[in-house]
Amino acid sequence: MPTLPWTTPTGNHAHHEPAALVMASSFELRRWRDVPCFFVAALRIRRQMLRSPGVSGVSLIARPMRRTFFTLSAWRDRSALDAAVARQPHAATMTRFRRRMADSVFTFWEPEGHFPPDWQDAFRRLDEADGDHDGRTD
Repeated sequence: MPTLPWTTPTGNHAHHEPAALVMASSFELRRWRDVPCFFVAALRIRRQMLRSPGVSGVSLIARPMRRTFFTLSAWRDRSALDAAVARQPHAATMTRFRRRMADSVFTFWEPEGHFPPDWQDAFRRLDEADGDHDGRTD
């Protein structure tokens, strides 16, 4: 299913300084019927993040047959990420889907060498953070 590739912001929200923080996340929904709504919400949040001050780029992988979604993003710093997470539609989406999640995993790191960050490294870090997730296969 869809992988939305690494995308950088344009216009007024383009962040041209090197990213100081990378975040990867995985979300597993409890019920199949929540997948379409969550996917639409994830697309809205992706658009919001690309318009957020301090973002360097974002990517999204959706595995609807597994009820699982993955995000990868890079930020100027933690405060820029925290500010984006507190805004809408992200804040309302977190509240709306909190009880619908079977599992959520987050991991953060400083970029090491190549940029943008790659999914192989992100999955490795998510595995280390959680231990039982496997987003690499369909």
